[in-house]
Amino acid sequence: MTTENSRPKLTTVATLPEHYFLENLAVRADGSMLVTALNRRELWWAPAPAEDATIGAVLVDRLEGLPMSIVEAEPDVLYVSSMAPATLDRFDLRAWTPGAPVNRTRVLNFASQAAGLNGSCLLAPGVILVADCAAGLIWRVDLSDDGMAGTAKVWLKHDSMAPGLDPERAVHLTQTFSIPYPGVNGVRTAEKSNHVYFTGSWEQIFVRVAFDPDTHEPVGEPEVVFKGIHAVDDFCMDENKGVAYITTHIDNSLYSVPLDPGVAAKETKLIVGDPIDDRFLGPSSAAWGRQEGDYGRVAYFTTDGGHTPPNNSGLIRPSAVVRIEF
Repeated sequence: MTTENSRPKLTTVATLPEHYFLENLAVRADGSMLVTALNRRELWWAPAPAEDATIGAVLVDRLEGLPMSIVEAEPDVLYVSSMAPATLDRFDLRAWTPGAPVNRTRVLNFASQAAGLNGSCLLAPGVILVADCAAGLIWRVDLSDDGMAGTAKVWLKHDSMAPGLDPERAVHLTQTFSIPYPGVNGVRTAEKSNHVYFTGSWEQIFVRVAFDPDTHEPVGEPEVVFKGIHAVDDFCMDENKGVAYITTHIDNSLYSVPLDPGVAAKETKLIVGDPIDDRFLGPSSAAWGRQEGDYGRVAYFTTDGGHTPPNNSGLIRPSAVVRIEF
């Protein structure tokens, strides 16, 4: 259990209505955020946190599929992956203002075997990795020079990424669409060590795999960093401290897990969720703030307000973006 002195400081900075499944977010250089609302097929903008803020969240666009993750490939040019259908869309926000029409381009329609696009990250300039939690693999997307098109191939497929096939534990994302219990879910690049880290929800594991910095292809076998937490969703990493902050979504909690497998078993800690905090129901993803000094200290988390069962608190709250200061 965390002590009062070590407990992170939580602040709700943006809210959407109840039963909005907020899945992922990206923090822009100006401090504002883009947020995917999975079950509403929507992309939202939230202003930078400020005491005198007078504007709330603004709808950016409605999508054909279920929007999942967001990657900023170049300043204010972001890529949103969706499932059902599996697509990648480019959003150019360089001249966009909240409430105005947005410049969106379809970059890629994935092959039919892309069953459940989920977390994503930038592996290198022009190279995006996208976890497929239903197919049990990670896709590599290579963007064209102008970023307006892309090609996809399987980057890595491994047993640690496999989904659960128990039909009673399928995840119902909307009233009409469900997937098997997710396998590989969140994925992030550790640039300093040339590793990619990912969560395996079904196996309840946190895993890493090395990659070649020139070819950006995986090297060797994936290595389990830690096993035994309900790593149901995404995370952020502080490479300076050597730690990941992993959301558990349906467990309403957050863990700090060392990136080094040699110390993870001894130093993994539950830092939010004991007791359950009503502001942190259904946490699903994390991104560092972009202001000076934010990295490693201030992160933002999407929550679904307890929309996804089981919800041990018995409460349903508005979905939210929560600021955590470590």
